[in-house]
Amino acid sequence: MCSRFLRYAAVVVAVFLATSNICQSQANVRHHPLPVLHVCADPDAMPSSDKRQQGYDNKIAELVARDLHATLVYEWQRNGRGFVRDVLNKGRCDVVLGVPTDLRAMLTTVPYYRSTYVFVTRRDRALDLHTFQDPQLKQLKIGVQVLSEEYAPPGQALGRHGLTTNIVGYETTERPASIIDAVYRKDVDTAVVWGPLAGFYARRHAGKLEITPTPAADPPVPMAFSISLGVSKKRPDLRNQLNPVLKRRRSDIEKILRAYGVPLLPNGGTE
Repeated sequence: MCSRFLRYAAVVVAVFLATSNICQSQANVRHHPLPVLHVCADPDAMPSSDKRQQGYDNKIAELVARDLHATLVYEWQRNGRGFVRDVLNKGRCDVVLGVPTDLRAMLTTVPYYRSTYVFVTRRDRALDLHTFQDPQLKQLKIGVQVLSEEYAPPGQALGRHGLTTNIVGYETTERPASIIDAVYRKDVDTAVVWGPLAGFYARRHAGKLEITPTPAADPPVPMAFSISLGVSKKRPDLRNQLNPVLKRRRSDIEKILRAYGVPLLPNGGTE
């Protein structure tokens, strides 16, 4: 999966485990014309975004900009420590693509989709995995995405079930397809992967791989996330401009996501 989402998800999970959600207040502000929409996007994070603007979030950004009658301009930025302070809050971009709706570092729009982590297996193995309590997992090598020294949320869940020694870590920032290819090559028996990445790269092995959703949570660790656009906390006016667009173009956004193989959960888009 893209490194951006892994970073965001790690933050969201940490906050989720530590505290309860706090509702964001919405300001009543006057909407102003938006001649240019400056978007922060990762330059190398397919299937979400890349510099050739081939990712699903690139296509969604184009759709939003057209609806606003704005010119789309990218600030290519791989998000990391200090991103909100040094990039977003300093006005280098207006919008950040693909952030978890519960992320507190910025204001978030209504979600434009909801997806989940998935089990990826070879179809000919017929493992039929759906839960982290499945006894088969004790005998399997399990691929999990890592970021720096941390496992993605599935790694935390597997650890809670005594499966730490079964985990094989894959750093997917530079080679996002590596964890999917590992399942296909039988380097691991299964992998637990962020759904949009799994759905996109599994298509390279047409008919050979099976994708099944994990539970929405393995309490207390969430596995499913609603995804929004993010804006600076200084810009509630912009969020209030974006929300009607996302609601109005819901069906178009869903078509884009399905074209990229994104597993979509119900009631995850704009309601």
